[in-house]
Amino acid sequence: MLDQWDLIPGARGCTPQSCSYRSLYSEFERLGVQVLGCSTQPPAYHREFIDRNHLPFGIVSDSDLQLVRALRLPTFEAPFVYGDEPTTLIKRMAWVVLGGRIAHVEYPVFPPDRNASVVLDWLRQHLGQEASS
Repeated sequence: MLDQWDLIPGARGCTPQSCSYRSLYSEFERLGVQVLGCSTQPPAYHREFIDRNHLPFGIVSDSDLQLVRALRLPTFEAPFVYGDEPTTLIKRMAWVVLGGRIAHVEYPVFPPDRNASVVLDWLRQHLGQEASS
C-alpha cells in the first residue's frame, strides 16, 4: 500500500509537511500567523495524528467535502478505504489567508518537509504589504 501511496501526485508527505510547521511554529507565532491544517479525514483521525506528532495546531475536517467542492480543490482517491467508501483526499498544498481571503497558494508542495519555510519566506516578504493594503 505504501508503494501505491508514493506514486500518487500530491499524496506523499503529510507527516513531513505537518512536522515542518510544528518545527517552525514559533516563527509563525512571532508574525502573528495562525497555523491550521485541513483534510478530508474524520476528526478522530486528526486527534490521533496531532497527538502522535505533537502538533501545536489543529486540523479542520472537511469529511463531507464541502470545502473541496466549493473551492474545486485538487484531490485524489486513496488506495485504501474508510468504511465502505473510497477516501477522497486533498492534494498537498498550503494557503495563506489574509483578511478572510486566500492571498497565496503553494501548490504543488514539494518537498513537503520544506513547505513551512517556503511559506514563512513568503509571509516575511508580503505580510507588511498585505497588512497596509
